[in-house]
Amino acid sequence: MTTSKEYLEPNLLATIVAATRQSVRERERSCPMGELASEAAAKNRDERRFLGALTEPGRLNVIAECKGRSPSRGILCADYRPAEIAAAYEAHGAAAISVLTEPTFFDGSLEHLRAVQAAVSIPVLRKDFIVTPYQLFEAAASGADAVLLIVAALEDSEIEDLLAQAKELHLGVLVEVHDMSELDRAIASDAEAIGVNNRDLRTLSVDLNASRRLIERIPPGTVGVAESGLRTSDDLVELSAAGYGAFLVGETLMKTADPGKTLRNLLSGAEVAGRGCAAQGHDTEAES
Repeated sequence: MTTSKEYLEPNLLATIVAATRQSVRERERSCPMGELASEAAAKNRDERRFLGALTEPGRLNVIAECKGRSPSRGILCADYRPAEIAAAYEAHGAAAISVLTEPTFFDGSLEHLRAVQAAVSIPVLRKDFIVTPYQLFEAAASGADAVLLIVAALEDSEIEDLLAQAKELHLGVLVEVHDMSELDRAIASDAEAIGVNNRDLRTLSVDLNASRRLIERIPPGTVGVAESGLRTSDDLVELSAAGYGAFLVGETLMKTADPGKTLRNLLSGAEVAGRGCAAQGHDTEAES
């Protein structure tokens, strides 16, 4: 297997997208679009289900991620069993599950997605580098409730076309951005859920300030999702107070021996910290 260091080129995203397009062409030859469309049509989906999970009141809505490997960290989980991990996430309070399906750089697969979908009752997001409609049909046929669209990987016309196709397939969509210009493009697409990735996919560097800066520009009524670099309960509390409705957490969970328990501790710690912040604010108001 090729090591992650071999992938650390000046623009990793471009490298992954190029590999993805080639892989899709190969899959299309072995399984034509018509066959996938029939499988997708046989699945019952509600695109509002994913969005509903991100906006459930009275809780911190975490999209917990199943990911066995990443280009930046290498192997995260030597004994990677996504269905078992996803079931543990659900048992410990996840609002939804994200499943990496990209094979070359993340060791993901659609089989992982299908296994997770069968193991949980909460919505499942296909996390991949979606660049063609074919991948949307793959997601739908495999039982996904939603997909990720990365603005940096797509032209505006591609975003528009993919959003329209996702709607026809009754797939929810999380539109991902990293900076202000990408956020403006996501807003122009009328995205209902916008994820702010604190990791720059071009360089793999992480900066939590991306979430802090961009939340002020996400329009009212659009769900903001903070992604990557969320390591502590305090991070969740801070960004929830700033206006984020949901959080996508991956490596913080996957690099531990028990990802489900780590999620439970993260959520319970945030609940305690949130109560402390609320009490502190109440005391301050009483003194003023």
